Amino acid sequence: MIFIVYGKYRKKPTKEMQTQVQKIFEQMAKEGIKFIGQYWTLGRYDITSIAEAKDEKTLMKAMLRFGDLMSSETAIAVPREEAIKLLE
Repeated sequence: MIFIVYGKYRKKPTKEMQTQVQKIFEQMAKEGIKFIGQYWTLGRYDITSIAEAKDEKTLMKAMLRFGDLMSSETAIAVPREEAIKLLE
């Protein structure tokens, strides 16, 4: 499954926070979560990530680790081709 994760830092990000985030990403990779893309963004969210995980529960459990660092919102992404098939 593909997920789009939007994050907003709870306070101004620091290098120490980024070290903490990197450790969380490394743990998530060990649990089978692959980050396809990670972006710092302008606007409502500070970060947008695209991740792949076997199911929503796996990603949800991993995302709970970020609770002290940022708030997040996650969307499930369905490939366009699969979504079009649902129209039939």
